[in-house]
Amino acid sequence: MARILYIDCYSGAAGDMLLGALLDAGLPFAELSALVATLGLDGLAVGADRVDRGGIGATRFRVMVNGVPADAPTNHRHEPGHSHGHSHEHEHEHGGGRGHDHRSLSAITAIVERSGLSARARARAVALFTRLAEIEADIHQMPVEEVHLHEVGAVDSIVDIVGAVFALEWFAPDRIVASPLNVGSGTVRCAHGELPVPAPATVRLVEGAPIYSSGPPVERLTPTGALLVTGYATAYGGVPPMTVRSVGYGAGRRDLTGSPNALRVLVGDDVATYATETVERVAVVECEIDDMNPQIYGVLLDRLRTAGAVDAFYTPIQMKKNRPGTLVTVLAAPDRRHAVSEVLFRETTTLGVRTAETTRECLDREMVPVETPLGTIPIKVARRAGAVLNAAPEFDDCVRVAEAHGLSVKQVQAVAMKAYLDAR
Repeated sequence: MARILYIDCYSGAAGDMLLGALLDAGLPFAELSALVATLGLDGLAVGADRVDRGGIGATRFRVMVNGVPADAPTNHRHEPGHSHGHSHEHEHEHGGGRGHDHRSLSAITAIVERSGLSARARARAVALFTRLAEIEADIHQMPVEEVHLHEVGAVDSIVDIVGAVFALEWFAPDRIVASPLNVGSGTVRCAHGELPVPAPATVRLVEGAPIYSSGPPVERLTPTGALLVTGYATAYGGVPPMTVRSVGYGAGRRDLTGSPNALRVLVGDDVATYATETVERVAVVECEIDDMNPQIYGVLLDRLRTAGAVDAFYTPIQMKKNRPGTLVTVLAAPDRRHAVSEVLFRETTTLGVRTAETTRECLDREMVPVETPLGTIPIKVARRAGAVLNAAPEFDDCVRVAEAHGLSVKQVQAVAMKAYLDAR
């Protein structure tokens, strides 16, 4: 049974919000607390409370050091309501962690390696911290070994990342999908001063992922949230076809007006688990052309397929100034959208393209070789829930056999279908 975990970042994402949502969705708090105890950090404790965020009940995950909340402001933390009036809702993500805000990658790795995570999870956690350290090293122009992770080296952020790795292994999803990420706006104060939102490390972490800005001028997406979401999500978009089994809401620190300040996770089963057809996300890329040499269209189809298009077709349309034109429509996997767009810009005269993401539902297909008096001919068989709905001989093979035997293609098709039906 294929399990999907969907991360809904309509209000941004932070490490504590993700952990709160996963606890709300069913992760046992006792198991998470026991894992945190294996980190070996003095005075460390965790808690979880039910709170209200915009009228919705959510779980607020907390980290304490010697009984004091680890996200309490210090001299190196983000200060809410600073000179630009842009409050920060997840201060602990970039903050000092009660006196432990200057950890090197090697120090964090040592903490992870002595934890109670499985070997696979330890490797995943180290890879996440290493990714961030390499980004910080590039931003600040220094060797990775000299980077001290001011924000994500804090105790609470270490707990958030290690805890999230543990939690996601506990849920064991086969696929993790995330919505586009709301990054927020304004400025934020951190160890390196006042910076625009999203912060430099956050921007680097979300390269290749869809982002947008909505709501009050606050930081919605923190480096820890960006690190975890982009480190695990294999696709971005709307909720995929799934049967929801549990829902969890993880609360942000502030109760903002306008919409619930919470991250939502949906855990469920891929609908394909209950039917044999394939449901997948596809990008639809389109453009209109009215001024191109028609000889190019044939070459264009070949190059679009080489770029990853699963389908491409042309539709005659009427354009402005009463010109006849052509609508070019291309379907491709979401991660091939940019490659397809590049081909359209390079090979055609279009000045722009439209893109959208949707689902494509396909029957299960297989090629079944059938013995006929003319030789072996493959039959393409399509099924849904195990029932055969379509069967047809492969056209190119029929053409080859027809030429070899001096027959028409339709004669070969009839012979192949008779042999297939007789063999059933």
